[in-house]
Amino acid sequence: MRITADRERCVGSGLCAERLPEVFDQDDDALVLLRADEVPPDLRRDAEEVVARCPTEALALLTDRTD
Repeated sequence: MRITADRERCVGSGLCAERLPEVFDQDDDALVLLRADEVPPDLRRDAEEVVARCPTEALALLTDRTD
């Protein structure tokens, strides 16, 4: 499962980096940074939750047909 982040939509709430620091970080302007493009299988549920809670819908999960 891949994850994407639209930094133009990000408002820097930090929910993603706080909840899932293995995948997300923030830059000096508090905008989202991806630590990884792929979400490890054991973090899939957490990633789905973080994406659903993003206040600006700046995050998205992309699944392959085999996922």
